Amino acid sequence: MKISGFTMGKNVDKLYYPIKPAIISILPIVDEFIVALGKSDEDDKTREQIESINSNKVKIIDTVWDLDKYPNGMENAHQTDIAKSHCTGDWLFYLQADEVIHEKYLPVIKKRCQELLNDKEVEGLLFRYKHFWGDYNHYHTSHKWYKHEIRIIRNDHEIHSWESAQSFRRIPDFDGIHYRQQEGTYKLKVAKVDAEVYHYGWVRPPSLMKKKMRALDTIHKGESGAEKKSDFYRNFDYGPLNQLTKFNESHPEVMNEWIKKFDWQDELQYTGKPSKTRKKHAHERLKYRLLTWIEQNLLGGKTLGGFKNYILLNR
Repeated sequence: MKISGFTMGKNVDKLYYPIKPAIISILPIVDEFIVALGKSDEDDKTREQIESINSNKVKIIDTVWDLDKYPNGMENAHQTDIAKSHCTGDWLFYLQADEVIHEKYLPVIKKRCQELLNDKEVEGLLFRYKHFWGDYNHYHTSHKWYKHEIRIIRNDHEIHSWESAQSFRRIPDFDGIHYRQQEGTYKLKVAKVDAEVYHYGWVRPPSLMKKKMRALDTIHKGESGAEKKSDFYRNFDYGPLNQLTKFNESHPEVMNEWIKKFDWQDELQYTGKPSKTRKKHAHERLKYRLLTWIEQNLLGGKTLGGFKNYILLNR
């Protein structure tokens, strides 16, 4: 059995993505790790970060992003597909540049891949998610945040990254352009793996969080669309962190050095009420707070409704 890791990105280090810990976190169980690295700004150090891993498993594929050809976030999916196309494993393990796997899960993941290797009905593996927010001690359990996602897939040419690269679908005869198409696409049949993805995409200094959000809006809405939200970037704040769940466990060891850089605690709000001068975050809205309370107190954590981009098999 061979497992390939893969990811993509552009200006990753400049935007404070922990891509080096992300890659290192699964290196022990993959035979190769492919990075589709978009042409970045001159002051970005992503290449140096990746090369400093100093592993012959890691391979960089240089790319150029085209937001005109792939608008509305589709360039993310296109770049993911480029990385996927260079993978040679039986299973392909996708991690975004802000997603890290705890070392305690590596034996579990590898064993699960081996167990299901010859069960061809299983097209992917479904992971639980822990979404950190603001600092490294708080995470979301809100209804609004996705609780599961596909992160391991078969090496199948019909399986493609979908929409803005959050997930995957089977797309026979795909034209290589329309990553947001619905017709003619099929949800993957997946099995659960008893492991979590630690998502750090919303843990940054507030100033860099603004830059990341502007970069994402540019990818999804173009320069003009991002410019219309310029006031929003200037006023970003995480809100009161006591509305979230406290994290009392250990982070992945590979995150230790990264976490030591945490120095923006004085810019965070730990108690009180959300600011009235900004638009509420989704988890602060009454609708989602009520849904979250019902799920956690009456449904035993089961999600009430919501979109699932997979078909879960009993395996």
